[in-house]
Amino acid sequence: MRRRHRRIMNSPELDITAFLNLMIVLVPVLLLGMVFSQVRMIELNFPGVQEGEILEPDQFNLVVTLIPDGIEVSDSGRGMLRVLPATDGKQDFENLRSLLRGIKSRVPDKTDVVLEVGPEIDYQTLVTTMDTVRSYPAVVAASLVDGELFPDISLMDAPEDRVLADRAEPTAGEGA
Repeated sequence: MRRRHRRIMNSPELDITAFLNLMIVLVPVLLLGMVFSQVRMIELNFPGVQEGEILEPDQFNLVVTLIPDGIEVSDSGRGMLRVLPATDGKQDFENLRSLLRGIKSRVPDKTDVVLEVGPEIDYQTLVTTMDTVRSYPAVVAASLVDGELFPDISLMDAPEDRVLADRAEPTAGEGA
């Protein structure tokens, strides 16, 4: 009787070098891409009164005007609160934040603000202003958190010929 000899089968060696090279490059690129592709949305409300809504005369309407010459903070019913002129083309966000913190301490229930933006304002300045108006950094229990200022922001266009209040020349009225 003849014996059958089984041949010893050697499995071929897999060459996965190209696949590993791809993974070594692909994984860090994807991880870095995740950090840069985060999208933050800011919910905006547009100015105006709803139909049938009655405004009380003593209501505090905060308006922040952003033009290249500086920032104006005013109450639409009572007038100008403060003018923050720009220095060397840079807006004064620190003084704006401290002014808004003072206003928030006097009117804690107020959450809305109208942001009046001039046409020459670039996008980054607008976003920085919105972030400044929305919150401020605060330390609570040894950790840094964001304190709320005025998170409900409404956008409005400022007139093209708008001049900062302290630089405007009086043409008529009481100050003329």
